[in-house]
Amino acid sequence: MLTHWAVVPTRLPLVLRRCHACASGSFRPHGKFRVNANHKLLDAWLLALCTGCGDTTKLTVLERAHVRSVRPELLDRMHANDPALAGELLQDGVIRRRNHVALDWTGAWRLDTGGDALPDHEAIDVSVRFGARIPVRPLRLVADGFGLSRAEAERLLAEGKLVSATRLTGRTSGAFGFLLKR
Repeated sequence: MLTHWAVVPTRLPLVLRRCHACASGSFRPHGKFRVNANHKLLDAWLLALCTGCGDTTKLTVLERAHVRSVRPELLDRMHANDPALAGELLQDGVIRRRNHVALDWTGAWRLDTGGDALPDHEAIDVSVRFGARIPVRPLRLVADGFGLSRAEAERLLAEGKLVSATRLTGRTSGAFGFLLKR
């Protein structure tokens, strides 16, 4: 039996960066942008609030970009404070490296299995897709998806009843599949 699961984001992840005001380690982006024009040059930032004191930080999206080099639809989405654009930009590795930040996805995603119970089939073939690049442990997804304890999922893996081409003990953020034999 083939089953499809999805790991979907429920909110924007926390941005891990030290606050200069209160020394908190995380900021909550809320999808608002600030765009500044200086003649023909544009600067754009994604704004995020400190989880400790509420101070604002700016994550650089565009820096001294010529107006004609910026796609009009991107500029329109920034002016409209599109939260989906904020999610896309936070996924961009170039922007994260430029701003020296990391993302914390704790509590910002859910697993959609399409069903609640463990089906009564000899073998269950599951394909898992991701709505965003959310780093999770595949063994945790197996345990959560079938309502098992993590120890039980590890036991199934050790006994060879849980097989996958992807390493199930590490972290992944890309689509993968596994087979659960009964």
